[in-house]
Amino acid sequence: MRPEIEHIRRALAHSGGGSSDFDLNPNVTLPKGRVLRPAAVLIPLIYVEDELRLILTKRASHLKHHPGQIAFPGGKVDPEDAGPVEAALREAWEEVGLPQDAVSVFGEMPAHETVTSYSVTPVLGLVTRPFVERPEAGEVDEVFTVPFKHVSNPANFVTQGRVWQGAPRYYETVPYGPYYIWGATARILRMLAERLSS
Repeated sequence: MRPEIEHIRRALAHSGGGSSDFDLNPNVTLPKGRVLRPAAVLIPLIYVEDELRLILTKRASHLKHHPGQIAFPGGKVDPEDAGPVEAALREAWEEVGLPQDAVSVFGEMPAHETVTSYSVTPVLGLVTRPFVERPEAGEVDEVFTVPFKHVSNPANFVTQGRVWQGAPRYYETVPYGPYYIWGATARILRMLAERLSS
């Protein structure tokens, strides 16, 4: 096993809680009776010419939720899913054409709570063979990769902010080339980067 893969596996075993869209905004008041819906995303790593890279998607610009944003393959955990791992693998197949049997799953990270009331379980895995990318029509505009060393280096993350609903809101970013990776995707990657560097 390659040393960097073994390092990732060890990092998953570290103790620690999850993350949240509210980590950088502790003054946000959440609605009473808020119910979190289970979801899962796949963090799919792949070797391209001996370089470890991360597969990401660019969501379609016409979508109602998170249009044009950079995201992991993933979505809701359906009742028929056995759990987050099965949901993440199913969604990756549906969204980008990644065969489920082409992923060696390392494990799960603690859940990330989103402003849209989802509890998202990140699932890490290594793509073990080449596959033909097939972006899901109407949902995914682009499938691309970025160097994992870029998105796993805490020094590459920048906290930014803007006014949302009349109040300042802060969020994590880890831009790469033309891709503005931010929000929940960047926050989950930051959590992973911190585990890898500890």
